[in-house]
Amino acid sequence: MSLPSLCGIPEADARRRGPSPAGGTSRRAVLSGLAAAAVAAPSRGSAAPETPAEIHLWHAMAGELGRQIERIVAGFNAEQGTWRVVPVFKGSYTETVTAAIFAVRTKSHPAIVQVNEIGTATMMAAKGAIYPLHELMRAAGEPLDATGVLPPVAGFYSDTEGNLLSYPFNASTPILYFNRALFRAAGLDDRTPPRTWPEVAEAARRLRQAGVPCGFSTHWPSWVNVENFSAFHDVPIATRANGLQGPEAELTLNNPVLVRHVAALAEWQRSGLFTYGGRGTAAEPLLYSGECGLFLGSSGFAADIRAKAKFDVGYGMLPYWPDVPGAPQNTMIGGASLWVLRGRPEAEYRGAAKFFAYLARPEVQARWHQATGYLPITMAAYEHSRAQGFYDRNPGAAIAIEEVTLKPPTDNSRGLRLGSFILVRDVIEEELELAFAGKKTAQAALDTAVRRGNELLRQFQRASR
Repeated sequence: MSLPSLCGIPEADARRRGPSPAGGTSRRAVLSGLAAAAVAAPSRGSAAPETPAEIHLWHAMAGELGRQIERIVAGFNAEQGTWRVVPVFKGSYTETVTAAIFAVRTKSHPAIVQVNEIGTATMMAAKGAIYPLHELMRAAGEPLDATGVLPPVAGFYSDTEGNLLSYPFNASTPILYFNRALFRAAGLDDRTPPRTWPEVAEAARRLRQAGVPCGFSTHWPSWVNVENFSAFHDVPIATRANGLQGPEAELTLNNPVLVRHVAALAEWQRSGLFTYGGRGTAAEPLLYSGECGLFLGSSGFAADIRAKAKFDVGYGMLPYWPDVPGAPQNTMIGGASLWVLRGRPEAEYRGAAKFFAYLARPEVQARWHQATGYLPITMAAYEHSRAQGFYDRNPGAAIAIEEVTLKPPTDNSRGLRLGSFILVRDVIEEELELAFAGKKTAQAALDTAVRRGNELLRQFQRASR
């Protein structure tokens, strides 16, 4: 597997984002070289350093989220003098992991790197380059209670035996945001968010009739309206438990439930109820500016909303189609986890284990959750926040937790583990855009997404052998 393939991005794009790997090298040879480079890096021995050992943490969080990372790190650094964690912002998730993997070649990589949730299968394939979290913590003698982690979170980042492979750091799930002032202006009840898709359509219609430019929009189109939509309706997006049971999984996106939903979004786009605002976070200004009355977005979006919005924000669960059996089920998580890379001095690993133990403290997790809107990773952190009265003071803050724990997860809602899913998601969103633009029917778009996506899954599977 080549370094660009390991990152889940095309080789040409990877070269634009960082140093180019040697040309002509086979995928398997480069992956072997990556593992060898990581393992062969020199160690400084086991004696504690006299000056703090620096542990670099490369992350992808800008703005307020980046400032919250710095606050957490400062707390850890202040309470002991043996290790010093150094957070380094490296750009987007893709840019961050690409930079880290290229840095392995020169042994200048960090001990810890933040990787988004859909990169889990890719990181697992690089067995020689990663230091599994459960092994790190055991070697350092630090406690790690995986059973205390919220099941929808633990399932995403664990092996088949339930061992955590990476530290679940920022876990989010999509929820509904609405502008309460615009709701009142449109004669809608600003205390009651729409619960179902027909109710969303009706609220959007009322908003538009009241002169609001945009009824509703969404960011991360595939994550919200394909991946989590499917989980909330207990519908698979791929075989073999969405890939959790093995790399032979095949996409099943062109199922009747999802086809109907995409067709509805395309019709609402045509009629002006829905405004497609682009991929990733491009649509977020539609909510900040007051242009949209409703928005489907990450619960981790809450910190930026509080910082930027000039209106009272309401919150609700992800909508569902009421005639789909089993809906609503539970949503899946997004966000990212912290992976440990091999090839760093031993002192850094002992410090990394201490840092993860610090992050797992209920009071630390609760502060992160309350400041950012990300889920508390453990039930202990949730209970800590509740005991502090956080949910009483902040109506809606518990919605994301209620949503991911609404029902025990099924094979369709536990998570997904599909190779090169960054590329697969790009394919899905390309096809969604064609449907929204009226250039393809929903069925044709999703049929093509399945065909193209499965080709990428098979390429990843062959490269990982």
